[in-house]
Amino acid sequence: MASIFSKIITGEIPCHKIAEDESCFAFLDINPNQTGHTLCVTKKEQDKFLDLSVADYQKLMFFSVSYTHLTLPTKRIV
Repeated sequence: MASIFSKIITGEIPCHKIAEDESCFAFLDINPNQTGHTLCVTKKEQDKFLDLSVADYQKLMFFSVSYTHLTLPTKRIV
């Protein structure tokens, strides 16, 4: 059975897409903690985050960092 994230990626469930590449997808959270709260997920369905391969984890982290400029600016916390 497809997860809610898979349904969002395929367009079965609508979302406000921020970015997408061949292996990752970013969209605004439907219940955000703060304006601009964005979820970044892999397109490969996994039961748990820790089940990701090292390569998939690295792709997701690079993707997340690469698209942070598309959301609202953040303030540095000292």
